[in-house]
Amino acid sequence: MSENLLANHTTARVGGPATTWIEVSTEEQLTTAVAETDATEFPLLVLAGGSNMLVADEGFPGTVVQLGTAGIDVMESSNSHVHVRIAAGHNWDAVVAWSVTEGLTGIEALSGIPGSTGATPVQNVGAYGADISQTLVSIRAWDRQAHKVVELTGPELEFGYRDSIIKRTIESSTTNFHHASPRWIVLTVDLHLTKTGQTAPVRYTQLARALNVELGDSVPLEHIRQTVLDLRATKGMVLDSDDYDTWSTGSFFTNPIVAVEATQRLPDDAPRFAHHDETSETETVKLSAAWLIDHAGFNKGFGLNHEPDTVNGRAGLSTKHTLALTNRGAATTNDLITIATLVRDGVVERWGITLVPEPVLIGVQLGHH
Repeated sequence: MSENLLANHTTARVGGPATTWIEVSTEEQLTTAVAETDATEFPLLVLAGGSNMLVADEGFPGTVVQLGTAGIDVMESSNSHVHVRIAAGHNWDAVVAWSVTEGLTGIEALSGIPGSTGATPVQNVGAYGADISQTLVSIRAWDRQAHKVVELTGPELEFGYRDSIIKRTIESSTTNFHHASPRWIVLTVDLHLTKTGQTAPVRYTQLARALNVELGDSVPLEHIRQTVLDLRATKGMVLDSDDYDTWSTGSFFTNPIVAVEATQRLPDDAPRFAHHDETSETETVKLSAAWLIDHAGFNKGFGLNHEPDTVNGRAGLSTKHTLALTNRGAATTNDLITIATLVRDGVVERWGITLVPEPVLIGVQLGHH
């Protein structure tokens, strides 16, 4: 049964067993497994890197389809650009490493992000001034409603901040497991990368500072990638089985986007970033979830010193980064949820702003406040 245990297949290393487990290594096997599971009306969970989900300690009462597809294909190439198609199960960081070796730019700032390529458009994965929507042309996906393979372009995916139309079809629920996987199961991801040779311009202030260059300066791609990996490692955001700070889902809360009026309680030095939301008529800003957490009294390592109402050190905030909730080796999903609920409620109490979890929660949810 242990191979059916979600704790063995997720980066937070928590989660109970699945009723049924199917491993697939081809697109045909994937679409068949999904279609057959849907025909039984059994709950479905498609799993690849397992880096962005928390599953209940009781497990998943349905079928897990574990994605093992791989491959990078150059579809077309011009003097200046390359169009590549990547299998959904292909390790994302391996794709970035490949692009750097090939002298292709566009995704080098997304180095070190755990998980599979197919997960990147779901979350509109981003870091250091880049997100996947900037290079994504389209995806091919199995549409579980239409029962066929469809193509969705970047605009059709309706990307937002850590959001897409795919993600909006997943529902976190403690009882209804039928929406644990989205309507569209990503099969391949098509990216448009630029041939810059071995250098690329730096587009993000923190990265420019770490590289000791000006914003917009061109730097060797390999150097950018290594610097991003080093920056992520200092935050415990590069997987390392010996480092409990990396036993997490990465950033647990998204940076909140709020109306300007909602920031009145914040001091002037609280970080805030201009944010343009075409769907909102009010002026919005993006805040730093890490700052809000830290300044609500939840510092790095919160929970590890057996603070009141925590879980005896089994889980806590990373010692490197307040945004990551970490399993210290023996945590349960409920332990992580306990810490997350304490942090969310503390931030509401101090700042009046409600943080929203980034990972998909399956069979669990934060406590009521």
